[in-house]
Parts: sequence; C-alpha cells; structure tokens
Amino acid sequence: MKILAIETSCDDTAIAILEAKNGKFTALSNIVSSQHIHQNYGGVFPILAKREHQTNLVPVLTQALQKAKLLKIRNSKSQSIDDRQLLEIKKILEKESGLYEFTKKFLETYEKPKVDYIAVTCGPGLEPCLWVGVNFAKALSYFWDISVIPVNHIEGHILVNFLENNLYYKKESFPKRSIRFPAISLVVSGGHTQLILVKGIGKYDIIGETRDDAAGECFDKAARILGLGYPGGPIISKIAADYRGPTPVKLPRPMMHTKDYDFSFSGLKTAVLYETKGKQLTKKYISQMCFAVQDAICDVLIKKTLNAAKDYKAKTIILGGGVSANSELRSQFEFKNKNAKIKIIYPPKELSTDNALMIAVAAYFRLKQPHFAKASRVKEKIAWQKLSVHANLRVG
Repeated sequence: MKILAIETSCDDTAIAILEAKNGKFTALSNIVSSQHIHQNYGGVFPILAKREHQTNLVPVLTQALQKAKLLKIRNSKSQSIDDRQLLEIKKILEKESGLYEFTKKFLETYEKPKVDYIAVTCGPGLEPCLWVGVNFAKALSYFWDISVIPVNHIEGHILVNFLENNLYYKKESFPKRSIRFPAISLVVSGGHTQLILVKGIGKYDIIGETRDDAAGECFDKAARILGLGYPGGPIISKIAADYRGPTPVKLPRPMMHTKDYDFSFSGLKTAVLYETKGKQLTKKYISQMCFAVQDAICDVLIKKTLNAAKDYKAKTIILGGGVSANSELRSQFEFKNKNAKIKIIYPPKELSTDNALMIAVAAYFRLKQPHFAKASRVKEKIAWQKLSVHANLRVG
C-alpha cells in the first residue's frame, strides 16, 4: 500500500509518500518546504501562508514523486485531459489563486502515480492554509480517481512515533522502544500544548491543555521580547545550550503544582517582559534569559506529564510536536524519569515538526483500525466532494 500525504496546516508545505507492507513502513519521500518569509513579521500570517502554499504545492509534489520514483512523463498514448475535467478542476481550485494553472500543467505533463490513497490534513490548523491542501487533495482525488483520507494533525504527531517503534508486543517481554498502552502523549507545538490519554490507536481523551498560550507561543513571544527573531524555540534552545554557569534570572512555573493537567504560559511570557524592562540586553543577559525561559517551560511540561503518567498508570510517554524536538526537554525527560519503568518515546527531530509523513502514518492506521470508523468525527474514506476543513478539530 502506498499513501501520498499532504500537510498544509500552518506555514510548512509538506508532501510525503509512505509504503506500508507486511506491517512495516518505508518512507519513500518526505519533502517539506518551510516558509521563511514569516521571519520578517515575527509570526505566521495566515493569508500570506496560504499564498505560499498555493505556489509551493506542485513543486513539492513533483519532488516527492520524483524521490519516490513514481514520477513518469505522460506518453503519447495516454488519454488527454478533456475540457470537462479541466472545468471541474478549475472549479475545485477556484479560491486558490494560481494553483489551478500549476496543477493543470502538472497533470498534463505527468502520468497518474501508482499510489493507493491520498491523505490530507483537515484540521486543526489555520483555516486558509488547511483549505489549500484540502482543495489540492480534492483536485488530485477527482482526476486520478484515488480515495482520499482526512487526517487529524494532532493524531499525526502522536502516530508518527509508530514509524520506528514496534506496535505489537508480548506481555512477558517487549522491545526496548515498543509502545504499550495506556500511554500519555504530550503534544507540544506553537499552537498546541495538550496532554492526551492514549488508550489505544484511535482511542484518545484530552486530559489537559493550555488555558492561554501554548509552549511554542511562549518561546516565540519571549524571543520577540529579546529581539531574537522568529521562530523563537530553535533560537532560544541554541543560545541556552551554549550558556555555561548559574543564572540570576528567576522565572515562575505557572500551574506546575496544580492538581489538574492544564497549562498556562501567558504568565511566563509576562514575567519575561517585566524582567527585561529597563535592562540592557547584553549578550550575557540574553543567554541567561534564554536559559531561564527554556528551563521554566521544560519544568512545567515534564512535571505535568510525569504526574499524568503516574496517575493514569501509563506504560509509555509519547512526545510529539515541534517543541518536542528541543534537546533539553528530551534530556530532562530522560533524567527525571530515569528511575521509573515508563518508556519515553519521541520521533526523530525532523519528524517532530510539521511534516506529511506523520499524516501518511495516521491515514494508514485509519484504514487498519476498524474502531476509527465508529469513533472518528470524520469517516476515514470519503468522496472528495465531501472533504472539508475543521480548523478547531480535536482528538477523542
């Protein structure tokens, strides 16, 4: 089985092709085009991101198919595209400026690839961005006559961990990095900070989430205050990693000791603002602040996650989302959990951030797990005409 997956939930245009055979996954391609233009504005502008997706989707698709060795030029014997088909594709892409012409040229140039399904992120995310990917998937599904699978972006961050970790295990012995249930998943990114009880694949309960800013937003806003640019997480992480010595900066750990599993990072952002007010932003002071910000965020995330894992008797902790790529977060998780029997699982760093491979994996399990059809808010295989966007889509 080959799945072509499309991801456009925020500011990364991503397409991947996954092959699943005999229970094993092979990533044939995983292309991500990041929109660096947003660095000039200190954040993602949805309409600007939408335009970038419209420009990037066809080139990214071409690269993904080429790398997977599935890109073949149409030969003279191939059936030509008739006016009726072009009219329908134009109608599907009528709100995606320029994408119709790019798509038309692509379809006229290349053969239908040998893929079995098209998967696409339908939510959560920025609605203008989601629609570009969904409409593109609609056009391809219609023209190639390939079934389409809508995927929850958060679910993708959880299930991408199954690419390299054994899914099945025996009760008496299991591989070191196998995933056992129940599990607690911490999905932490620029837009989401959630603790999810994973009872099994497709069986989720959100047990905690941020009441205001997500952890990734806090990194971004702290970086903006310090004049470091966007995105803030990687910049702060790099500066903090190079800092040596104690820091006089003391920042709060909002909600770290509450009995629930919710988060709040707005107060931490405000504390950074007041702490830096009137201060000279020297290189040393910025290094101290970066170390303090990262330390505070890590402390809160780890404390809450370990508490949830203990309370729910979890056998595995699953990390996902862009912030989970933070080296210090991973290191502290391992250190503070060293005496526990709970396994901590996280994907390769390049699969922590938004990518289409995670969407392909989630689509595969949608097809293979019969309870998805009953539990999911959106049926796994639907007619392309019914494919829609759910900007606030939740798991569970």
